[in-house]
Amino acid sequence: MIYTPNEIVRFMIESADWLCEKHFGKNLVDAGVEILDPATGTGTFICELLEHFRGQKKKLAHKYKEELHANEVAILPYYVANLNIEATYAAITSQYAEFPNLCFVDTLDNVLSLTKREKNVEHEGDLLSFGGLSEENVERVKRQNKRKISVIIGNPPYRANQQNENDNNKNRVYRHIDKRIKATYIKESAAQKTKGYDMYRRFFRWAGDRIDHNGVIALVTNNNLIEDKEADGFRKVLAREFNEIWIIDLKGDARSSGKRRRQEGGNVFSDKIKVGIAIAFCVKKEGASGCKVFYEAVADYAKADEKRDFIAGTKFPDRNWEQAQPDDRGNWINMGDEGFRAFLPISSKSVRAKILGARDQAIFMKYSLGVSTNRDDWIYDFDAKVLEQKMKFLNERYQACSKSGTFETTIKWSETLKKRATAKIREIFQRDRIRSAAYRPFVKGVIYSSELFIDRPGALKTMFPVGKENSSICFSDSGSSSSFCALAVDGPADLHFGAAVDAYQQVPLYCYATDGSRLDNITDWALDQFSARYKRLARAVTKDAIFHYVYAVLHDPMYREKYSLNLKREFPRIPFYKDFWRWAEWGERLMTLHIGYETVEHWPLKRTDTKDEKAARASLAPKPILKADKDNGIIVLDSETQLSGVPAPAWDYKLGNRSGLEWILDQYKEKTPKDPTIREKFDSYRFKDHKEKVVDLLKRVTRVSVETQEIITAMKVLPRG
Repeated sequence: MIYTPNEIVRFMIESADWLCEKHFGKNLVDAGVEILDPATGTGTFICELLEHFRGQKKKLAHKYKEELHANEVAILPYYVANLNIEATYAAITSQYAEFPNLCFVDTLDNVLSLTKREKNVEHEGDLLSFGGLSEENVERVKRQNKRKISVIIGNPPYRANQQNENDNNKNRVYRHIDKRIKATYIKESAAQKTKGYDMYRRFFRWAGDRIDHNGVIALVTNNNLIEDKEADGFRKVLAREFNEIWIIDLKGDARSSGKRRRQEGGNVFSDKIKVGIAIAFCVKKEGASGCKVFYEAVADYAKADEKRDFIAGTKFPDRNWEQAQPDDRGNWINMGDEGFRAFLPISSKSVRAKILGARDQAIFMKYSLGVSTNRDDWIYDFDAKVLEQKMKFLNERYQACSKSGTFETTIKWSETLKKRATAKIREIFQRDRIRSAAYRPFVKGVIYSSELFIDRPGALKTMFPVGKENSSICFSDSGSSSSFCALAVDGPADLHFGAAVDAYQQVPLYCYATDGSRLDNITDWALDQFSARYKRLARAVTKDAIFHYVYAVLHDPMYREKYSLNLKREFPRIPFYKDFWRWAEWGERLMTLHIGYETVEHWPLKRTDTKDEKAARASLAPKPILKADKDNGIIVLDSETQLSGVPAPAWDYKLGNRSGLEWILDQYKEKTPKDPTIREKFDSYRFKDHKEKVVDLLKRVTRVSVETQEIITAMKVLPRG
């Protein structure tokens, strides 16, 4: 169990007290201020509130008996909370008194107090289904539901999405709250994919519906609500429902990478917590209009103890608050350059869906997320024969499970695959479904192109049907935490192509109809826009040239720097540069290098082989190392072989947070498979079998990297106009 640091608990209580006094003329201890901790755990917040009220004997007695409420759903913390709260009260007052307002209840299920304000509710009878410890507990819940809650304060339980359906540990559904989230936060979001049902946002939705017309919410939350693209709807609704919002960003997101990960610093709770942390205070004031948003962030690179000192060191009204200026897209901070909106959109949901009125007003008609298998260890491999063995085993066990109605853990299940099994969907193994795919930058593998076992295949059928040629630009999806990345490929790419924690989109040059006919994916509208802009040029603009021009712009270092915040929030938009054909030629050259990286001329790296006598005496292969010494231009492959003479610019060509060379080294390492069945039956990968291929790749990608950097350097000095 992870406990909320005392510094945070005290700060939240003192701050909520100050906000109540400022806006409503009352302190937390005063009569009429009903306080609720909706997920009390072992009672930390309630105990600290009692300490905060020390010295006000009569008010404390009334508050304890009548206006201090707490909920807990786990039985052991519930009993511990009861003991802690009663012991704290006894220590302060020198007399024992039962705490009558602790309820054994899942707050998110307790919607009866919310539904009285709403029509057509399906949950009026839910309260009586809780199965409380006793009739007394049910009466406590009913009593709480009748109260007008003025302050909701606490630290909701965080639970990340389960990683494997075999864990049988799925986040449960809260029908009423999830329905409300869909009708508010998700409805208002422009994001293609949202994580709107996480526990933090569920508690915010519940608290927003439960708080009285005048009140304060003070909750610990995930700091992604502050600026992540997928939280735009959440921010819009929060600003509509409250009159003041105060956010303190404590950072600590362990899921980011590279420089950003170092900037996030330590987690203020524990290194076991992987999400970033923020504290949010929301004030609702009857009769007030509009919403003011205030923001403060802990310094980059701060350690956990430094973050606790940061919270404890300054009182709420004396902090270095910055007033944010929310825009119409739900952004609060780091909003990017407004000039970005004037450029041509690379694509859009309305154009892709052919929504009436969209009129194809984007450069590309279709785009798609990369392939999301949800079982990469099964569906991908470097070796086609091993992949065939895996897929035959997977298909055999799947069919047996589907027939028996069970889900044995010898294969990796997902919710999607379970539904397909229940529906008795079958698929016959076909060898010709094994095809090449771009798994990571400059790292191809083979994928089994299965409509059954791939959870979300993206647009495989329309963009990359078997036997058809196509090129596409793979780029970072909006909301990515790693640096922007774009790379041309000639086949399907993985969802996490350039970063394990981020998604990637693809825009192809062509699409294919069901009859196999090829269709332009660059719209006629885009051709008209470019043709009108560059009508004085000697050569007419073509769709192929637009494709290359877009690719060059996505590599422009000035563009990436100036619009870095915009590129994290939305799809790229493409400006008109002065010398169109110069950029198109650069784009064509870059695309030739990046798609044809396996055939470019070797860079003359020097190979040095020194026999590993110890390994040889033990009849073992040399020990794989695959590490880069960038300062000295050396790559150590194993205990026998190294490459030297790697030029410095080769390391500078970054795709996300790694150079192209580092992607190769990372992906060809020997790693223990996470999947137990793969580990037991199909763990056949050994670096020694791929060593010569990796040497070849490193020499070629060194050239690709150096020549790419030469083009990028030339871009810096060309007038954009």
